[in-house]
Amino acid sequence: MNRVRQFRKKQQLSQFELAKEIGVARQTISLIESDKYNPSLELCRKLATALKTDLNSLFWEESK
Repeated sequence: MNRVRQFRKKQQLSQFELAKEIGVARQTISLIESDKYNPSLELCRKLATALKTDLNSLFWEESK
């Protein structure tokens, strides 16, 4: 489970806006958020940077 949707909403970005910022299709963001697509490390880094967080918070740390 990842927290891409949570961080995207916190930044007040639509799926389209986030996708455009990191250079992927909106559908890719949708698939990542629904855990139906496993992004590459490079894409994970782009997501973390765009969402102003780190990889651990976005993908691995358990929510409190």
